[in-house]
Amino acid sequence: MAMSGTYVAEVPLKGSAEKHYKRWKSENHLFPAATTSKVSTCTMAIGSLTAPSDPGTTHAEEFKEKREVDDKNMAVTLRGVGGHVMDPYKVYDVIFQFIPKSKEGCVCKVTLIWEKKTEDSPESINYMKFVKSLAADLDDHVLKGQNKS
Repeated sequence: MAMSGTYVAEVPLKGSAEKHYKRWKSENHLFPAATTSKVSTCTMAIGSLTAPSDPGTTHAEEFKEKREVDDKNMAVTLRGVGGHVMDPYKVYDVIFQFIPKSKEGCVCKVTLIWEKKTEDSPESINYMKFVKSLAADLDDHVLKGQNKS
């Protein structure tokens, strides 16, 4: 098994790239309402999400992050700095980049960069599924706000 890796996926979204980027950049307080089954709290200090480890479970895991934004490329990086999610990893970075595809739609390029602490730590494929589903779930919430404006 690999000790490190990078997963990349594209998630098609109906909302505009600008609206999605704004939501991820500065509207974190809306995450629990937009993803009720995935994120239970979102508290900003450095940044922290509490969420089930796998969709459909009630076991919550905490992810503490340092958030970095890149306005030019409409990208938000969540750099893991603590919490349960970081227990098996030295590096856990998730990058959400919003790429316009049409006036109303975009693609979210999700990149997950990870490095395990030990050989027997699990690879992070389940977390990749989780972060992809977060991007997709927020699309409905963004569309509701977009249609009001």
